[in-house]
Amino acid sequence: MRIPYRPRGVLRTTVATGDWDVRLHRPAPDLAPFVDHYWIVRWDLRGRPPHRQQVLSHPNLHVVFEQPHPAIYGVVRDVFERELSGVGHVFGIRFRAGGFRPFLAGPVAELTDRVLPAVDLFGPAITHVSDTVLDTPDEAGRVAHAETWLRGTLPTPGDPDPLIAEVATIVDRLTANPTLFRVDELAEEVGMSVRRLQRLFAEYVGVGPKWVLRRARLQEVAERAEHGAGIDWAALAADLGYADQAHLTRDFTATVGTAPGRYARA
Repeated sequence: MRIPYRPRGVLRTTVATGDWDVRLHRPAPDLAPFVDHYWIVRWDLRGRPPHRQQVLSHPNLHVVFEQPHPAIYGVVRDVFERELSGVGHVFGIRFRAGGFRPFLAGPVAELTDRVLPAVDLFGPAITHVSDTVLDTPDEAGRVAHAETWLRGTLPTPGDPDPLIAEVATIVDRLTANPTLFRVDELAEEVGMSVRRLQRLFAEYVGVGPKWVLRRARLQEVAERAEHGAGIDWAALAADLGYADQAHLTRDFTATVGTAPGRYARA
């Protein structure tokens, strides 16, 4: 099922040039414990300059079917950048936080800030799967091919690790409502020690809970800046747990490269 696209974390969506769009599709129920959604990006910039898109990444891993080779994208702690030129399309599988852990022999943190050729983990057959998905003309068909591959690849499709659901629930809580400010508060809320929470995130998410907390706040600031008008930055800083407006400005500027007020006016 196709779902509406809400570009949270995608920076400066209003300045994209030419024909560029993203479409999302929900996973089948049996794959929902592992997959957040499928995404399809298509663009046609023929005769136009390349477009460089920036994203404040989420705590999710992706398998991306693209040319010339499919790839695995770990969590990117800085701003993710991708240049689009000419004409093309890619198909991505965004896994739930923790949902990629069954594919790995070690902690998900080993993939953080890395782009790994998909053949390194899944073998050469993944190249044929990628080509089939990309060559399929309709979106529903692409999703169907990707899900066939997933069902044949998941180690335990019918019996997921219960910690996957626990981790996903915690991360969903943080990203949906960025008003939890401290890791010790989070640990108390979910009933575990800070140390266990940090180990759990390293094993299943790839980044620590502090990073997820901070990233959720920065995404909220970016969204308010891009879609809001007459923002009370001091009030927003207080709502999001910053010490003051200057703290919010420093944090946003250090990550995005421009102050939030200037970003809002661009």
